[in-house]
Amino acid sequence: MNEKTTSDLENLRGLIDGVDQQLIHLLRKRLDLVAQVGAVKHGAGLPIYAPQREAAMLAKRRDEAEKMNVSPQLIEDILRRLMRESYLNEKDVGFKQINEDLGHVVIVGGEGKLGGLFSQMLVLSGYQVKVLDKDDWACAAQTFEGAGLVIVTVPISITCDLIKDKLSSLPSDCILADLTSVKTEPVKAMLEAHSGPVVGLHPMFGPDVGSLAKQVVVVCHGRDSEKYQWLLEQIQIWGARLVEAEPEKHDKAMQLVQAMRHFSSFVYGLNLYKEAADIGTLLQFSSPIYRLELAMVGRLFAQSPELYADIIFAQKESMHAIGDYLDNYSQALSLLQAGDRGAFVAQFEEVAQWFGDFAPQFQRESRAMLQSVNDMKTD
Repeated sequence: MNEKTTSDLENLRGLIDGVDQQLIHLLRKRLDLVAQVGAVKHGAGLPIYAPQREAAMLAKRRDEAEKMNVSPQLIEDILRRLMRESYLNEKDVGFKQINEDLGHVVIVGGEGKLGGLFSQMLVLSGYQVKVLDKDDWACAAQTFEGAGLVIVTVPISITCDLIKDKLSSLPSDCILADLTSVKTEPVKAMLEAHSGPVVGLHPMFGPDVGSLAKQVVVVCHGRDSEKYQWLLEQIQIWGARLVEAEPEKHDKAMQLVQAMRHFSSFVYGLNLYKEAADIGTLLQFSSPIYRLELAMVGRLFAQSPELYADIIFAQKESMHAIGDYLDNYSQALSLLQAGDRGAFVAQFEEVAQWFGDFAPQFQRESRAMLQSVNDMKTD
């Protein structure tokens, strides 16, 4: 490289460094403005996540980027990353308290990770929270006295028995809720044990989320919904999206959404283990989509085996869904063993037609995820 080329490169790199510094200052200014917006929203009791505003803003920025010959997807990726950062920071200023007259909240199983997350969110919203865990039952009566809300978040295997044995003498106006990933039996147990308001909740996320923005919480109504409407509004202020469902419908969906999916990941990880696969080598040869799939499997084994055993074993009906999956896998394997490529293509096209417009939608959504995986360090 000659001296002139070196000089030209250094000059251009210096200009780029200057632009980068301007970007950092602009990002800081944007984050400060978003923090001010967050403070106003919290004071007014508005949710931190406003989907219509976000969609309209992104559409406008994409259009502006395209007119300036800048990749619309690049701008959307940057803005989405900034918004995630903003959502993480917004909870630091706290949330508006919807029910200022509520007695204290008791979280049964509050020393667990999910209980700890809900305890944190409630405290940030101005509520007094007391934790009741397995070694605290000697003082349970005193803890429950005057409680306005009791949330049960214990292992699925003991949830119903605990509700029946320990929660039959709550204050009559106290709201009884659970955070269990199955709903039919826990909601039934709560209705039988408690005469007051009852609601079943299922947070569709793990306790390691940095923010509840855009997270889904399933709501299964039990009794006296008007008396716990404030709780649902509070959860929405935290940024979560509520999905209402009958307990039976919820549980049937969970057979596919959770039990079958987690069991499939377990078997895939088990197979890698028994094949003595070298994960480091697999990563070296992996495409972004395979790395993402491998990450989802590895994520399972980084968490509690008791938790996933609870989820998979919670419903006997899950065995039917998992059994159907095995049958379909075996049938697909028979096409491979028979060398019937035509039948495979026909089956593929049939399933693709069934997916309909969801297939291209999922392709677009996964593209952004794959870009993030592609940017990950692989050393």
